Amino acid sequence: MGFPFDSGPVFGTPGAFPRLRTLSGEAIKDVEPTLMVVGLNYRTAPMAVREHFWIAENRRYETLVQLSRAEGIEEAIVMATCNRTEFWLWANEVTLAENSVMRLLSSEYGLKLCEWKHFYRLLDEAALTHIFRVASSLDSMVVGEPQVVSQVQEAWTQAQKVGTSGRFLDAVLEKALTVSKRVHSETAISGAAVSIPYAAVELARQHFGTLDNKKVILLGAGKISEILASGLLKQEVNSMRVSVINRTLKHAAERAAQLGGVAFPLEERRQPMAEADIIFSATSSSHTIVSREEIESLIRERMMNDGGRGEKDHPLVIVDLAMPRDIDPEVRHVKGVFFYDLDDLENVDDHHADERRAAAADAQKIVQAEVPGFRRKLMAERVVPTIVALRLRLDEICRQELEVFRQENGPFSRDQDEMLNAIMSRMTQRIAGLLARELREFPEKVAQEQMTSALRRLFHLQTAEPALAGGKPA
Repeated sequence: MGFPFDSGPVFGTPGAFPRLRTLSGEAIKDVEPTLMVVGLNYRTAPMAVREHFWIAENRRYETLVQLSRAEGIEEAIVMATCNRTEFWLWANEVTLAENSVMRLLSSEYGLKLCEWKHFYRLLDEAALTHIFRVASSLDSMVVGEPQVVSQVQEAWTQAQKVGTSGRFLDAVLEKALTVSKRVHSETAISGAAVSIPYAAVELARQHFGTLDNKKVILLGAGKISEILASGLLKQEVNSMRVSVINRTLKHAAERAAQLGGVAFPLEERRQPMAEADIIFSATSSSHTIVSREEIESLIRERMMNDGGRGEKDHPLVIVDLAMPRDIDPEVRHVKGVFFYDLDDLENVDDHHADERRAAAADAQKIVQAEVPGFRRKLMAERVVPTIVALRLRLDEICRQELEVFRQENGPFSRDQDEMLNAIMSRMTQRIAGLLARELREFPEKVAQEQMTSALRRLFHLQTAEPALAGGKPA
């Protein structure tokens, strides 16, 4: 049983794309303003599509800036991992926000019409539930994956630094991390959790039956390599030899020392790779660094060095955990090579699957219990600008009427003026307070929106939600 896993022309205009749908395929009507998630993940898009639309760390700043200036979007967070590329948005008009995301993907990543089917749009409660699930590691390829919490925190911190996360998304992310903490402390999901690098080590072990006497290469010396190293150290094996290859030899040496291995600079990779049984690749390169031709050449050299033994006698297992991939995926067609990428980890046998599935069910109950109450709080926050505008409008109306009253019946003494002002203030405060309570306490979002819209029309409130993440066109 595997780990529980809960081309055409480029079009540059949003109108060329069909409307986004929910994960279940259901079309959603426009509402405003609301929490919104637009993106793709390992369930809706294969590895080749995910890596095409993956936003590298050095491009996320500019992406956030672009989104902050886009129509329909007030706040934005970019959540980009090996499993997903998602835009978590506070949208004041969902159609405009959707079009803004499409324009960005079209201009920056050459979004094609045939690729749009991999994207989904979630709104309001569905979006909130999704973010809570992501933060709680329930929407991960490997349920309970421990790295997800730090990835969510990093995405939020970056948005705060850029200034694209404001009052609404800050509240959502703060609550999401609180829910995540509950999930990991009140369920067994942490005890049963494994990481993607752990799954990669297990995949290699299952392929050979044992890692005894195997020559292993870690290509890359970053965070994933560190977790891989920990996974290898937990294997009870004899005479496993590890080499670490990295652009920066110093970093390779530090990781190799952790494993009692040998370090090589990237340009000297041929000899250790020609001798290897297993290659785990996890660099931060933005492009492929090992071609099919290089691997084919290595296999020919291996066969010569092995005294004519065939590829069945000395197979090469490559597990590419990088996003985008380090190894040309065409190497899967080279004889003697067994190539695996992130999508293949779903099929890894997992002895703790039942335990993790039970923990995930308990965790899902916590998420489902937390969503309604926080959604009501978020709905109440949505109407704050309307309430403020209403109070100002009532003050304006009363001041105008009071001025007419003074002209017709005055002049008044200072004490009388103060009394009239006090009466006016109490009236506006009373009326605004009653209406504010009514708006906040609506149990259904549609009813709340209808009431808000009616108040705006009735009192001529020419206002919208405040722009918390950059100016927008009027």
